[in-house]
Amino acid sequence: MSASGRVVLVTGGAGFIGSAVVRRLIAHSDATVVNVDKLTYAANLRNVESVASHPRYRFVKADICDADAMAAVFREYAPDHVLHLAAESHVDRSIHGPRDFLRTNVDGTFVMLNAALEHWRRLSPAGREAFRFLHVSTDEVFGALGADGQFCEDSPYRPNSPYSASKAASDHFVRAWHHTYGLPTIISNCSNNYGPYQFPEKLIPLMIANAIDGLPLPVYARGENVRDWLFVDDHARALCLMAERGVPGECYCIGGNSERRNIDVVRQICSLLDMRKPRSDGKAHAHGIAFVDDRPGHDLRYAIDAAKIERTLSFSPSLGFDEGLAATVQWYLDNQDWWRPLRARAQIAAVAGR
Repeated sequence: MSASGRVVLVTGGAGFIGSAVVRRLIAHSDATVVNVDKLTYAANLRNVESVASHPRYRFVKADICDADAMAAVFREYAPDHVLHLAAESHVDRSIHGPRDFLRTNVDGTFVMLNAALEHWRRLSPAGREAFRFLHVSTDEVFGALGADGQFCEDSPYRPNSPYSASKAASDHFVRAWHHTYGLPTIISNCSNNYGPYQFPEKLIPLMIANAIDGLPLPVYARGENVRDWLFVDDHARALCLMAERGVPGECYCIGGNSERRNIDVVRQICSLLDMRKPRSDGKAHAHGIAFVDDRPGHDLRYAIDAAKIERTLSFSPSLGFDEGLAATVQWYLDNQDWWRPLRARAQIAAVAGR
């Protein structure tokens, strides 16, 4: 497919993290990038419109649960690397509709693994040696932490939501396909992502959008839940490093070294908007904060020990949370034509707490 570089297949490449990976691969490699996306509610081809006309970019609208379609993609494009990001990812939606998460995150991963295995077996010895299947997962598979400690690659799995249970199951399938069949798989478990192009149902973009529109800023319980925040472009850089240099059979935890309570994140967003877009009534945006009943099974704290990926792949986040959040707030202010149609179309729930 690519005379000079490798072919990289990205599933979910029209989504938030997937589109960041697609844009990075086009900008920083000679790879031909094949974006496979079903274009469900959270996907948006505008996320990749900056590279859509690039000669090394291809788009295939397809469902990862469609075994025939995935087999056809592998036959046509013969990828050297697969970065598997397609997933249902919103915890609240998983609580109210878990079946979609089972189908996409578990069955979809199963289909992708089988298609990749058949493709891998057809490759030359050198091709099999170079091939990688990178499965992008989450730190939520490890459950909740107390006030101390961090998750690492050896942390036991204790998923507490339908979303995290579906991701944990898919992780186990990926690991099994490596140990049983020899498929060169890698698993990443990342902390909470934020940044431009994030669908406006997640905590940070929802708070920004609500504040811009003068709506309440609903926060679960007292907002004491702690998350580690990773800027999406740093995550994309880490994933590309893992696909190029990661060791098959290994897992890598990716964190942002930026633990924050949810309430502190919301207050920081309010302060940034007080400077950039003050409320018409003269009050501080923080006056809009409204505490609501907690989400069922809400994990108290996540934190990542990212020493392994820093030691073995020389990765560390390049953007601190303060700088990254300021840039994110400004992006949502400047790109209201991007998020307003999505917000209306999806009928976003009143609360986001991931």
